[in-house]
Amino acid sequence: MKQQYGLIAGNGRFPFLVLEEARERGIDVVVAAIKEETFPEIERYARRIRWVSVGHLGELIAYFHREGVTHVILAGQVKHVQIFGPARPDWRMMKMLAGLGRKNTDSLIGAVVRELEEEGFTVVDSTCFLTRLLAPEGPLTRRRPSRRERADIAFGRAVAREIARLDLGQTIVIKDRAVVAIEAMEGTDATILRAGQLVGSGGLTVVKVAKPNQDMRFDVPVIGVPTIETMIKAGATAISITAGKTLLLDKEDLIALADRHRIAIVGTPADE
Repeated sequence: MKQQYGLIAGNGRFPFLVLEEARERGIDVVVAAIKEETFPEIERYARRIRWVSVGHLGELIAYFHREGVTHVILAGQVKHVQIFGPARPDWRMMKMLAGLGRKNTDSLIGAVVRELEEEGFTVVDSTCFLTRLLAPEGPLTRRRPSRRERADIAFGRAVAREIARLDLGQTIVIKDRAVVAIEAMEGTDATILRAGQLVGSGGLTVVKVAKPNQDMRFDVPVIGVPTIETMIKAGATAISITAGKTLLLDKEDLIALADRHRIAIVGTPADE
């Protein structure tokens, strides 16, 4: 049976890069774009696309069946806070939500993945076309973290791993081995900005980790140019990410911007 890929596209550059790489390989992709999240420019990248409201799981599944989709990729953030938004879930989503004991990220997206698999779709690694963009181990920028930043990273990783294990968030911001801000529903960039508002003197270190036993099919850690721009605004000077499990969107531009502002980026082994 011929493989037909379907992309559930959230916000940001991630889904665009998936489509660009698929086109380079001559792979056709059917796109389900989330009305509340996906950038409208995606219509210029997709040959077959349908806009689906967040929570309309039944409509999305029916669309993929009509288009002959066999394999599904989830790319781009759908903000956790959308479950409290104005969009009304359809009966399929309401039934799924009613069966959840918790409504954290892993529970919600994991339940959607199970619904897709029960319908016969294979949900694949969201980085399957983009492995070249996964962060390598070691320094990525010209400037390496200073002794103070290394101490903050070591302290912050221990805390961040615990936060990630609890599925509260994957990013924390540290200064002088004190936690300034912890990510919840607001996302990485908003967490960094909040830290900058709390500590106006700069010198912040950002730690972003993969979850223990990170499921690479969804909620993969991502940083991009906007992350570095946010760090500049907040006065953050270094960021640690998990090597092999963090996507670097627009990698060359991201590193060049960090170098211009003397921001250190380092990929740390997941098991360190």
